[in-house]
Amino acid sequence: MAVHHLLRRGVSGGSSIRGILLASQEIGRRPLSSAAAGDAAAELRGAREDVKKLLKTTFCHPILVRLGWHDAGTYDKNIAEWPKCGGANGSLRFEIELKHGANAGLVNALKLIQPIKDKFSGVTYADLFQLASATAIEEAGGPKIPMIYGRVDVTAPEQCPPEGRLPAAGPPSPAEHLREVFYRMGLNDKEIVALSGAHTLGRARPERSGWGKPETKYTKDGPGAPGGQSWTSQWLKFDNSYFKDVKERRDQDLLVLPTDAVLFEDSSFKVYAEKYAEGQDAFFKDYAEAHAKLSNLGAKFDPPKGISLG
Repeated sequence: MAVHHLLRRGVSGGSSIRGILLASQEIGRRPLSSAAAGDAAAELRGAREDVKKLLKTTFCHPILVRLGWHDAGTYDKNIAEWPKCGGANGSLRFEIELKHGANAGLVNALKLIQPIKDKFSGVTYADLFQLASATAIEEAGGPKIPMIYGRVDVTAPEQCPPEGRLPAAGPPSPAEHLREVFYRMGLNDKEIVALSGAHTLGRARPERSGWGKPETKYTKDGPGAPGGQSWTSQWLKFDNSYFKDVKERRDQDLLVLPTDAVLFEDSSFKVYAEKYAEGQDAFFKDYAEAHAKLSNLGAKFDPPKGISLG
């Protein structure tokens, strides 16, 4: 999702990518039973604690946020049938979807969280992707996201959405493009701008996305593999500095994509962008609501009302 073009270092490991993908396909076939809601909540809490440990050791906040967003962001409100509508259904674990251009590098996120999935096998991929995303925001200093869980996984790669549902970073008409993509999901201008604020985390790498500098003073020493260009100077801290930096554009080492700049150029977007640049509390409130809404798009829950971890 280019509006959330959060990219992180590559992850090396002994496990083969294909082996992880095959394992993910098999494990994802297990549905969550409503009769086991108590056990499911315990597993989800355990998974959340392991995600927190992972974040502390690998600084992978940006790529985990992006993983959750890209699984959910394929949703099409005009398609009623599940899972053809896309959305937060765990389909991003399949190789065919991981190879979509907008998902470059996300196989590294799958490799990072696969051990957590193996340990807590009752947690679906759809839930784990969204749990990891929300936890990464919170652990980076962001707002608490009002999440619910119990998402059901798709079971086969044939159920993956077609390529082309995620935003591009540099379309000819950025405002029109953002609205076309996010209105299709059922999101509005306020939610587009609020979600764009997650660019406060992460870096763009030109070798993956074609955007950003190879290295800046903010990224040359990591954390993680050095390089890329960040939107903010403290790119592992979630705050409202993205809006301030895009508005001021005083630092050539900070990235501003066409889809970032348009937030202060389009008259409707600008109302919210100015509001968030002025006040972090307003941004946090609207962001938490928009993130939670995004995480539920296209999801089928078992039990139907979902599971809250409190």
